[in-house]
Amino acid sequence: MAMIVEQLAGWGRLPLAAAPQASPTTMTELTKAWAAPGSRVSRGLGRAYGDAALPDEGGFAVSALGLARMISFDETTGLLVAESGVSLAEIIEAFLARGWFLPVVPGTKFVTLGGAVAADIHGKNHHVDGTFGAHVAWLDLLLPTGGSLRCSEEQEAAVFRATIGGMGLTGHIERVAIRLRRVPSAWCKVRTLRGRDLSHTLELLAANDGSYRHTVAWMDCVAVGDRLGRGVVMLGNEATPAELPAKSVAAPHQLPRRPKLAVPFDLPECALGPLTVGAFNACYYGLAKDAEQLVDFEKFFFPLDTIRDWNRIYGRRGFAQFQAYFPDATAEAGLRACLDAIGRSRQASFLAVLKRSGPANDFPLSFLDLGYTLALDLPGPAKTLAPLMAELDGILAAYRGKVYFAKDAFVSPSLIPAMYPRLDEFRRVQRALDPSGAVRSLLSTRLKLHD
Repeated sequence: MAMIVEQLAGWGRLPLAAAPQASPTTMTELTKAWAAPGSRVSRGLGRAYGDAALPDEGGFAVSALGLARMISFDETTGLLVAESGVSLAEIIEAFLARGWFLPVVPGTKFVTLGGAVAADIHGKNHHVDGTFGAHVAWLDLLLPTGGSLRCSEEQEAAVFRATIGGMGLTGHIERVAIRLRRVPSAWCKVRTLRGRDLSHTLELLAANDGSYRHTVAWMDCVAVGDRLGRGVVMLGNEATPAELPAKSVAAPHQLPRRPKLAVPFDLPECALGPLTVGAFNACYYGLAKDAEQLVDFEKFFFPLDTIRDWNRIYGRRGFAQFQAYFPDATAEAGLRACLDAIGRSRQASFLAVLKRSGPANDFPLSFLDLGYTLALDLPGPAKTLAPLMAELDGILAAYRGKVYFAKDAFVSPSLIPAMYPRLDEFRRVQRALDPSGAVRSLLSTRLKLHD
């Protein structure tokens, strides 16, 4: 099977890399492609923001998209077995109407099942349900040295834990068994509150931990002074059929139809300048009302998925997403320092999300623990962002922060051992599976994740 040189990028389109990519459609083709000479990395729908799914220099990518079958589903337990190229969107389309939903979803449903495992994705319900990996029963891994290995908490547990959150560095995920969960409807009952500053916004999230399954806050990242950290907090629980409007009671798991929009071309840089972002943020905060309403899953979980190619709003310069976690003890001070630096830079966009996170899981490279996480987009180009990212590195180091590998394109490799104290545990497993170092990405080389 021939490899085709393609222009590859993450969702932020920063960086770009021209590299060969194999697109197998059978297990035989996959095995052959995976065994080709050179370094390799698995690639799904390309929704990691930075360089996590880009091959190392001289290497190639192996696409998972040609192997995307759903294999079996147990209606009693909710256990779905599917190939790694299946997208979360396809799973939702197949099972939401039957009353089942994924246990954890990120901000987009256009993520492959393999990518969700490799990045150990998290969502608005981390404080209740943990990460995606906590709901994986088992997975099959195509090893760097050839051959396939089934692993779970009971079988090859060390490999299982290193693969979840391991950014594809232990091998190519072939199949995943994921536990879906029953939901009463395709709607959430969402309460909206306004936080007047950072302290108040954090207080609203923490105070509602035990009452709402899904919590999130939009942040105004250009606000300064006594408005620094002001936000709009959204608290959601899944609605029962009895809580739905009369027109939806007959089909409570049916999502409403809405027009699909698209950004047809790269917008000029001025479209997202400080003036337009500042005006949008002021209007969004000003128009938000303390209220409760019904919101369908599509609008609540995936608000940007209805706009195809929305990353084009940043133009050809691309953008980086910065997602930082801070533990409870340093969260307010760390977040305040980040917001102050970003506000002074005048480089933030209108997409800024703050979430409350729960206790850590047992996967060495998993991202979150008890505390808060802030994610926001920063328009490129890279040379313009470099000074701000260096300042943010210093803040992360000072306040025990860490970055999410699936979003990163800039963090200094010197910070990674402190951010991820179980890195050596991961390295031991990865080295045993891949003694020649054949599986690597631009991210893993840049951050020295290998031994």
